[in-house]
Amino acid sequence: MDVTDIALLLLRLVVGGTMIAHGINHWIGGGKIAGTAGWFSGLGLRHGVLQAWFSVITEIGAGALLVVGLLTPLAAAAVISVMLVAALLAHRKNGFFVFKDGYEYVLVLAVVSLALGILGPGWLSVDHAAGIELTGWGGGAVALGVGVIATAGLLAVFWRPATPETESAAADS
Repeated sequence: MDVTDIALLLLRLVVGGTMIAHGINHWIGGGKIAGTAGWFSGLGLRHGVLQAWFSVITEIGAGALLVVGLLTPLAAAAVISVMLVAALLAHRKNGFFVFKDGYEYVLVLAVVSLALGILGPGWLSVDHAAGIELTGWGGGAVALGVGVIATAGLLAVFWRPATPETESAAADS
């Protein structure tokens, strides 16, 4: 074990813990599932309650996997996908800076997750103990590829953005 393993552990703990907290907040925080569902519906995602539960399970699950360092490229892919959806649907139109609800924060979480996919979980991980570490270009390709494919699939199946006509009709009713 060396200093790199400690750094990877710190990154996994912070990103994983953040994702767990984010998922728990979507579940039992503020508006609970109903509020999260309404927010997702407002972004143009159909079946808001289903989206809320997908989000909760993905965020808590990916966070827990990162914390223990298990299936690290797939856990990183899940974080990348969640952050990519958030960036595209909620933050992109607001620019870069987080204080204007921009994509700064989600970009950092996604890129750190990609770096974890490339570098692997390090010595202090279940992946290492089980001998199933996938690192380098392979780990990065899994993290980025699965993350982008999952995002594209979710958007293709569930995203129906409002058009000027539907927004006008909603305002008239």
